[in-house]
Amino acid sequence: PNPWGLYQVHGNVWEWTADCWNGSYSGAPSDGSAWTAGDCSLRVVRGGSWVKVPGVLRSGLRGRGTAVGRDDDIGFRVARTLVTP
Repeated sequence: PNPWGLYQVHGNVWEWTADCWNGSYSGAPSDGSAWTAGDCSLRVVRGGSWVKVPGVLRSGLRGRGTAVGRDDDIGFRVARTLVTP
């Protein structure tokens, strides 16, 4: 696993994010919140997918897509915070 205990977080499908598309990182939030300014008709996808060559599969790889578009190599990650009993 990675340092957060997650397995296989790169290379399966592009990860759909809540960030609106921006051509650069100028003005991006630095607190982990979604970037809601920019072209919100396009959302950021990250990480690459099984159709990419292994050398480019990394979280810094990003692309864009429309909310109504579909592809067999785009998905989203479901996560939650676990409460310690």
